[in-house]
Amino acid sequence: MGYNMKKNIIKIAVSGKSGCGNTTVCKLLAGTLDLPIINFTFRSLAEERGLEFEKVLELAATDDSWDREVDTRQVKLARESEGCVIGSRLAVWMLEDADLKIYLTATPEVRAQRIAKREGGSIEDIARFTAERDRQDHARYLRIYNIDTNKYDFVDMVIDTNNTPPQEIADNILKKAREIMDKNAGKQP
Repeated sequence: MGYNMKKNIIKIAVSGKSGCGNTTVCKLLAGTLDLPIINFTFRSLAEERGLEFEKVLELAATDDSWDREVDTRQVKLARESEGCVIGSRLAVWMLEDADLKIYLTATPEVRAQRIAKREGGSIEDIARFTAERDRQDHARYLRIYNIDTNKYDFVDMVIDTNNTPPQEIADNILKKAREIMDKNAGKQP
C-alpha cells in the first residue's frame, strides 16, 4: 500500500455489531483522512429497492443472495479505491488487504440504548430485536462464509466503545493509521 504526501492512502476496515459506533467512527475517520467511506449495508439495499429494512432482514434469513450482494458490492468498492474507510459487520474479514482492521465492542444494553436514541422505540423491544438479529447474523455468516463473527482476535485493534466518546475512539485509530501510512511512505522509492 502506497502513501502519497498529497493524499492519505490507507484502507481501514471497521466492524462490530449494531450500536457499537461503527458508522459514527467510520465517518470521523473518513472525514479526518479525507477518504471515501464505504458502508453499503442491508439498510442501503432496502432503501435502494424501496423495501422496509425488516423485510430485507426477513428475506436474507432464507436467501443468501442478499448477503452476497451487499458483501460483494462493499468489497468491490473498497478494492477500486486507493484508500477508504469501510464499515460493516464483515469488513475486517472480507477486506483481507485492509491496512488496518478495527473491531468495536459494546454491551448489549449500551447498544440498545444507542439504537433507541438513533431510531426511537422501546429499549426492551430493541434489545430483543438486536439479540435476535445478532443470532441470525452469526448463523448466516457461519453458513455462507464460514466466518465466526465472535472470533476477531486477528484484528489490529479491539476497542470497547461503552464509555469512550466517538472522537476519542477515532483519534486512537488515527494514531495507528498514521503510523502505518508513515511506515508505508518509507517503503516508496
